[in-house]
Amino acid sequence: MSESLSPSRVALKKITPDVSAAMGSLHAAAVSAAQDAELEPELLELVRIRASQINGCAFCLDLHTKDARARGETEQRIYTLNAWRETPFFTERERAALALTEAVTLVHDGRVPDAVYAEAAGVFDENQIAALIWAATVINAYNRIAIATRMVPKN
Repeated sequence: MSESLSPSRVALKKITPDVSAAMGSLHAAAVSAAQDAELEPELLELVRIRASQINGCAFCLDLHTKDARARGETEQRIYTLNAWRETPFFTERERAALALTEAVTLVHDGRVPDAVYAEAAGVFDENQIAALIWAATVINAYNRIAIATRMVPKN
């Protein structure tokens, strides 16, 4: 989809700069919490990509797959992330983070099941779980912003 195929949408940063800045601050705080919790940046990119796949956010998928590749992520794992349960390519920690991300992203579909939370708690400490929840929440918010305003990836 190109910008010319859809009607012009509101420019949130221009119209609501204070809210946009607050969103940027939330993102920065979530990144800081993940660093403090010693979560791998590569894992966080998988979280961002998976949530963006579920939400169908082309802008965020483009951005975060590029970021993941820059961090050394393989094409094979990126291509199969949508079917991570059916592949041997992801670690136990990654699987737990992806399951938690999916539950947070699809919270309307059964909440965050106890089994998913328990799986995450088996491989992450409380600070890491909190950081993962924040990472999933922030990317979901950004997905909604990008989709609602029809942000498109740049070539």
